Amino acid sequence: MSTGLIIALIVTAAVVIIAAVMTLRARGPRRGPSLKRRFGPEYDRAVARHDGDTKAAERELTERVQRHGDLRERSLEPAQREQYEARWTAAQERFVDSPREAVAEADRLLAEVAGVRGFPDGGQYEEQLAALSVHHAHHVDGYRRVHRAAHLRAEDARDGGQGTEDMREAFVAARALFEELVKPARHDGDGHTGGRHDGGRERAALKGGRKAPGRGGHMPWAMNRRQAKES
Repeated sequence: MSTGLIIALIVTAAVVIIAAVMTLRARGPRRGPSLKRRFGPEYDRAVARHDGDTKAAERELTERVQRHGDLRERSLEPAQREQYEARWTAAQERFVDSPREAVAEADRLLAEVAGVRGFPDGGQYEEQLAALSVHHAHHVDGYRRVHRAAHLRAEDARDGGQGTEDMREAFVAARALFEELVKPARHDGDGHTGGRHDGGRERAALKGGRKAPGRGGHMPWAMNRRQAKES
């Protein structure tokens, strides 16, 4: 083999290697920002869970997208939506007297509605949560919090400081995901858009049993049963 041919082969191999490295570098930085935009707070949570290892966190989030990214959410029938909203309102009213029962019902409701919408069954909580995080990343932590509160035993809750205020905060946070799941698709055309979540107003309603002002026919707020009887 001539010296010229050897040099040509070496140069060709070097060009191929350089091109491959440039391609990998061009692709690598895009995945992180893209995942961070898509997952928002879930991205930071995944990084923290992996002790700051962003590559491990991104691998986990990428796997979630691969498993659940193509999931098509099913619409709720108007009657289903009304039934779920009524159950949520009842749970919210129950919170004043029985906070633990209320958060347990909120947890069941989220699992049930998510299953009806096409997410994995609520019996597979971790998988359902992972799927929800792909499509509702900015609200899914409320489900995580209310599920944790609902499954703490009473004695564990006392030892861990899981008081009424913690359960209230979990309930309020969970409502954002509930609204996302029950609001109709744009093509449903019934004028119900889910509204903007107002955590401060709901916290006040849950604390004092006070009925907050309505928002265009949206779900009614909690009211203490004693106040309801007196009014």
